[in-house]
Parts: sequence; C-alpha cells; structure tokens
Amino acid sequence: MKLNIAILPGDGIGPEVTNQAIKALKAIASEFNHNFKFTTADVGAVAIDKHNDALPEKTLELCKKSDAILFGAIGDPKYDNDPSAKVRPEQGLLKLRKELGLYANIRPVKAYKTLLDKSPLKKHIIQGTDISIYRELTGGIYFGEKHTSEDGNYASDLCGYSREEIERIAHLAFVAAENRSHKVTLVDKANVLETSRLWRKVVKEVAEQYPDVTLDFLFVDNAAMQMILNPKQFDVILTENMFGDIISDEASVIGGSIGLLASASVGDKYAMFEPIHGSYPQAADKGIANPIASILSAAMLLSHFELHNEAELIRLAVEKSLKLNITTPDINSVVNTVTTSNVGDFIEDFIYNPKDTNLNFKNIHLGQSTII
Repeated sequence: MKLNIAILPGDGIGPEVTNQAIKALKAIASEFNHNFKFTTADVGAVAIDKHNDALPEKTLELCKKSDAILFGAIGDPKYDNDPSAKVRPEQGLLKLRKELGLYANIRPVKAYKTLLDKSPLKKHIIQGTDISIYRELTGGIYFGEKHTSEDGNYASDLCGYSREEIERIAHLAFVAAENRSHKVTLVDKANVLETSRLWRKVVKEVAEQYPDVTLDFLFVDNAAMQMILNPKQFDVILTENMFGDIISDEASVIGGSIGLLASASVGDKYAMFEPIHGSYPQAADKGIANPIASILSAAMLLSHFELHNEAELIRLAVEKSLKLNITTPDINSVVNTVTTSNVGDFIEDFIYNPKDTNLNFKNIHLGQSTII
C-alpha cells in the first residue's frame, strides 16, 4: 500500500515522540513492502513563532492532500500564562479538526498486565479494563460562540449540538460496540443541560438500529467516579466534546501513565492520529518522554487502512517493551536510563525480528539496541 502521511510534530516533546512513531512505520513499510511517504509541517506554538499562525495555510493544504496525519503535541507555557494572547497554539488544533471535519475522537484505554502496579488504583479494580471512548470532537462548548464583556468582568461560552452531529458519532460508537462487548454508555449531564437531553433523545433513537447492543446512561460526575471505582464495567463510552476530554484524561491513570494513550480523530474524508498527552515542555529534549502513545497512534493509523497484521505487530512490540521494562522513567521503576529513542529503537528491532528481539541493557543505554 502507498500512503502519503503528513507529519505535524508540534511543540515540546511532540517531535521526539513522533520520531519514534515514524521509526515504527518505516520498519513496517520495509517488512510488509508498503510505500509510506512522510512530509513534515509546522503547527502550534512553533508555527506561531515562525508564521504568526497556529495553523498555516501550507500546513492545512498538506493535510488535505495527505492520506493521513500523524500529530505530535501542541502547547507552550508562554501562551498558557498569557490570558491576553490573541493567537494560541491550541487554536491550530481546533481549527484543524474543524477544517478536516474530524468529528469523532477514539481513545482506547487498556490496563496492561505488566503495568498494573504502576497505576494509583488497586490491581483488582483495573485488571481486565478495556475501554474505547468515543468523543465528539467538532461541536459543543469548545466551538461555540465566545464572548467577553468590554470591561473584562463577564465571559460566556455557548454549547450547542445538532441532531446530525450526535447521530454520526453515535453510529460509529454502536458499530464499534457490535465488534466488542455489545455495550454503549452515554455520558452526559441530562439533569441540567438541554444539549445533554438532546443527546439522550437522539442516541436512544440510534440505539434502536442496534438491537444487540445494550445502552445505558451516566451523568458525567457519576461516570468520573465509576471510572475509578469500577472501570471494567465500561465497554464503549460515548460522549460530547468537553466531557470526553475530561473523562479520557482521567482514564489515563488506569494504565499508569498518560504517555500510553493513543487516539484517532476521524471524519468522513480525513483521519488524524495522535497521543492524548500534552506537549510537556519541561521534558523536551531530555530523552525522558514516553513515545508509546505516539507509537500506538501509528498502529491505529495502520488499522484505519485495514492493515491489521501490521498494526498488531506494533502492539505486540509495545507489549514486549513493557514486559522487559524497556520504558521511560514515567513508568520504569527499575532502570531509569532508558530514553525516548531507546524505546523507539526497541520497537523498531521487534518489528524486524519479532521472535528474537531481546534487550542487552548495557548496549541500549549506549543507544545501541541489540538483537539477541
């Protein structure tokens, strides 16, 4: 298969972790005789610094001409700490989602057996957790009309949803549930919000077309509690934009690190793949950023194009790296000198030699991954 992939590394640790995902994709291309072409462009704070635009037109055009987008991370403290900034890195990501119609964000949450003791939650609570979160991505309060009074003492954000926006992601969630454990949980705040009441009405109607799937409902505050008390109860979670943002970040504690969570943002025509973590600027260029979420995002990219064997090989490589503790300091309590690049090298080695890849700690700490 031939794929043109737009690479948007972004800010902070984005370039470092994205480079490891590219290593994995290049190895897959080599092993399976695919042709992947990578083209890089600016987005976020780095784009503001260079072009005074968080999403330059050149970047947007590249994305529209590509088969898929591999995204890193955006954000910079100089904008976070300046409430008066007119142009912000996050505007680039929001505009990209809107321009490309990426209305569905899919975030898998899995408790890896080898990492159960890394989570702040008890093992018996999280063991066996396997959730897929479907978050609506181009509507709601993030995209609603925003207003601040002239004196700066009043502000408002409009939250709005249409039937069409709800229906299209609901269908994706129910189809996913049919191929999983046949359960969808709608997370909303229907006891307070009109938009949530519309969500319930529309999702109930969509559910009638999927008789083999059970639908239940949780208010978002209860869902946040249940995520900690009993995450195994969830199969597919369906929710709106802001609630999905919050719930999926909370779910990252199940795996022990937000550096493990990948995501796909899809629409009718375009698809983008990215780790859910932020730019983590304090860790930039230190070799301590966890690249696994970015690497697993690359696996989701492959699955999107029905390259399932290729995607599974990357996932097996990740599981092997976790089993051998070839991980960055956020989840590595045994050896804390494994770098971002070391993890990428090991994943690459595994793809080339899945039956023989092991680890010589002395060599990998020198930056030389060794096949034994």
